Amino acid sequence: MSRGERHRQRPNRLVVLKGQAGAGDSAHAGVVWLVGAGPGDPELLTVKALRLLQSADVVVHDRLTPQPILDLARPDARLIDVGKRKSHHTLPQEGINALLVGLAQEGLMVVRLKGGDPFLFGRGGEELEFCRAAGVKTHVVPGVTAALAAAADAGAPLTHRGLAQAVTFVTGHAASGAEPDLDWISLARPNHTVAVYMGLTTAPRIAERLIAAGRAASTPALVVENASLAGERRILTTLAGLGEAVRGLDGPALLLIGEVAALADVGIPSPLAGEGGAHAAQRGGKMRGFTDLSVELSAGSPMTPAGEPSESEAPARPLILPRLRRGPHLLPQGEKGSGGRLAS
Repeated sequence: MSRGERHRQRPNRLVVLKGQAGAGDSAHAGVVWLVGAGPGDPELLTVKALRLLQSADVVVHDRLTPQPILDLARPDARLIDVGKRKSHHTLPQEGINALLVGLAQEGLMVVRLKGGDPFLFGRGGEELEFCRAAGVKTHVVPGVTAALAAAADAGAPLTHRGLAQAVTFVTGHAASGAEPDLDWISLARPNHTVAVYMGLTTAPRIAERLIAAGRAASTPALVVENASLAGERRILTTLAGLGEAVRGLDGPALLLIGEVAALADVGIPSPLAGEGGAHAAQRGGKMRGFTDLSVELSAGSPMTPAGEPSESEAPARPLILPRLRRGPHLLPQGEKGSGGRLAS
């Protein structure tokens, strides 16, 4: 039985801890590392994130953390899923905060593995404040955020001379399903890339507000679902067609709105539903002739340079991530993995 299968069979229950807030012997105090897991591709983990995964006693992770990343953890480490999805939380944020503190006060080395970067719409700041207030030593390791991975894979630079002199990261999610409270006038400026996280549900309203604030309805928009993963899908459209373009998508997706989206490589263009002719996306930085289009990249249309075999044709190459040796430079003095196990 693989480690992944064993992990999936673990009961989803909380761990009973003996630690008390403010308690604990400082000589045996644990530590919490808030670690960015990146967008999902294990090869986009930082070297430091990998080392910490291989050292941690406990890995507290999100629901969407891919199994190949979890498999990089120390073989005897305890994996705790505190994942969240829309309208359902395995453990509320307050419970996650308390869990991290309790684990550290047991003298354990804890990695809080968070998708993307801990400080970019990941509530890492809240967890950092809570741990520090409880006297728990806490460190942060940045990760590759989804917008960077999506833009890089698609070949759509977030900033580009003549097309985008600024980029703004915003969340499309708001409490209780309300509309996000954003500065629409500022976001509607031309030559400005807007990267929207968690914006599938509110995409139609976001497009309406940007157009009402002055952004051209013909502004290119790129939707990237499952960025950096094998099932990545890209849809190129315009601001006016954004609401229709996201219909039917349910995976984690990022919206890139701005002139640079027209540079995205989305494979062979296909016609809009109900239209007879196909429209080709303009590339190479030229906006001339750009029209409303919806182009989808699927596994059947791999993007590879001319003359190179597609991923499906090329021989499989195993991902090799060496198990790096722990060194004194990795952990501050006195902060070592205890090697202990949690009571289940």
